[in-house]
Amino acid sequence: MRARATATGVLDRRLPRRPRSGGHRLPRLIALLLVAILTPAAAEDDGLRNRLAGHSSPYLAMHGEDPVHWQDWGPDALERARREDKLLYVSVGYFSCHWCHVMQRESFQDATIAALINRHFIPVKVDRELQPALDAQLIEFVEASRGYSGWPLNVFLTPEGHPLIGVVYLPPDQFRDLLSKLQVRWSEQRAEMQRIARRTGQALSSGSRSLGPELPPKLAGELSRALQEVSMQLADPLEGGFGGPNKFPQVPQLQALLAVLQQRPDRELEDFLRLTLDHMAERGLRDHLRGGFFRYVVDPSWSVPHFEKMLYDNALLATLYLQAAARLDEPRYRAVAFDTLDFMTAHMDGAEGGLLASLSAVDDAGVEGGFYLWSDQELEKLLPEPSAQVARLHWGLDGPPELPEGHHLGVAMGLEDVAEQLGIEPEEAQARLGLARRALRQAQERRSLPRDTKILAGWNGLALEALSRAAAEEPRFRAAAQEIRDHLLERLWQDGRLLRARAGADELGSASLEDYAYVAAGLWHWSRLPGNEADRVKARQVLDQAWARFHGPLGWRLSEQSLLPHVAYDPLLPDGPMPAPAAVVIDTTRDMAAAGDPALRERARAALNVAPERLRESPFRYASHIRAVVRAGRPSPE
Repeated sequence: MRARATATGVLDRRLPRRPRSGGHRLPRLIALLLVAILTPAAAEDDGLRNRLAGHSSPYLAMHGEDPVHWQDWGPDALERARREDKLLYVSVGYFSCHWCHVMQRESFQDATIAALINRHFIPVKVDRELQPALDAQLIEFVEASRGYSGWPLNVFLTPEGHPLIGVVYLPPDQFRDLLSKLQVRWSEQRAEMQRIARRTGQALSSGSRSLGPELPPKLAGELSRALQEVSMQLADPLEGGFGGPNKFPQVPQLQALLAVLQQRPDRELEDFLRLTLDHMAERGLRDHLRGGFFRYVVDPSWSVPHFEKMLYDNALLATLYLQAAARLDEPRYRAVAFDTLDFMTAHMDGAEGGLLASLSAVDDAGVEGGFYLWSDQELEKLLPEPSAQVARLHWGLDGPPELPEGHHLGVAMGLEDVAEQLGIEPEEAQARLGLARRALRQAQERRSLPRDTKILAGWNGLALEALSRAAAEEPRFRAAAQEIRDHLLERLWQDGRLLRARAGADELGSASLEDYAYVAAGLWHWSRLPGNEADRVKARQVLDQAWARFHGPLGWRLSEQSLLPHVAYDPLLPDGPMPAPAAVVIDTTRDMAAAGDPALRERARAALNVAPERLRESPFRYASHIRAVVRAGRPSPE
């Protein structure tokens, strides 16, 4: 049965984490809202209007006709909040997020809710893909105060920019109730709420100096054991992966566990990794018709996905399967990686040489998954009986569809078993399945799927790394890697700095540590291909800027400038859906050092040797940093 969002959870969310200890615990702010409901009044003409119509971001542009007076994120919005002494309402989402579309339809296009927002708040809409640092800061606050987070992300800030309360998706009645109660509390107990918000912001700040460039000899072993122990506690031993009922790929953790396995072979860990990789590749997380992976599944058995496809997921998973193919000596994982890269280059290609951000979960008719689902009637019409026999067994189409809109394809039976059951040769089964694939692909070409056409620097850096790794084994991927390299260096690297994205001549968003980290890593892997050695200079330039712009004596910051107060340096940055960018910078620095720059090695080791108590307490959360520590003890780069 399909999972649905509730007031306390949402499908477009990150894996819940254990609360931090000590100074990172935040007060629960929900008690602020237990007051009488204010009846919404009609919005006054306050001079504001919705400023998002025609925005270069597809996500922001789709909110351009909402009756909410959406503002773009920036100093003007904060200045207006201070001048009018109103709370900022910051709503964060992205184009392919299903529940973002739902909340828009239910709440942001509702005239009564819009009037309540417009009268009492300064509403700001944020595309998380253009403001990754701001998104990460608000995610951190909501995770710390609630224990989970996700998108749509709705955070209320004081006029000074201190976070007060944050929620994910809420049904319209509950959202209206929240707005009313919060407005009443702000008008009656403003000073107390400001004090709580300031205290919350201060609790999120942290800093710690490096312990020095020499890593303790036993640190890598201690941290790898801690990561493995916690990971196996969170692991699903029957279906693979972590958590439930929703399951995400969790690539940073899987990459780190592969590194641990290489350092210290362990049969239980190897079996878990194989189980997870097999189920992610064979079941519903992967598109078995066009290739590529969906963002996550809503059931423990990896069968029913949430249907958006993100560039970063597919790039990271391609790299993961290439690494797993080498470390586990499993050629079929290499085939999964190549198939994923073929999907990316065929279906996520942008007009200017890079790869676009995402494909929507919702088709052009507004049906979630409609682009990928097949009714029994369609299958009967499209597939001749010999092909249908194989398809039914291989994709498990004999029973009723998993979803009301139709069947989602996943591998239910291997082709050799299908051939045996039908009494035919495996080659014949393969040929019949090939005919079925072609028939369904041709039918799918008549469907339409909205695309977010932004070409993001960091995410294309991840794609460049994956394609460069693949090109070292399969030369046909080199041309696609070259196009991404050219786009990054010719369009997004300007005057010694990176741009997050461009639309024509206009800059979009703000480049963050994420962009510099992933682009530097992508260029480094590209430069390791024969004939590309000259680009090591460019990779080093981007890497040096990452250190100069985002690192200081107390650690890392995600953005060069922040409009939010109390955004401090932190020695450790956690993993999210993507590896912690600081860990990627450190890892790339160490790889470059191994190629002949001892000064870089000391810099990387010093940045690794920080906050060991936090690493021991939360190894799953900092898996990429632990992976970098483990790799630092090995003589050669991957």
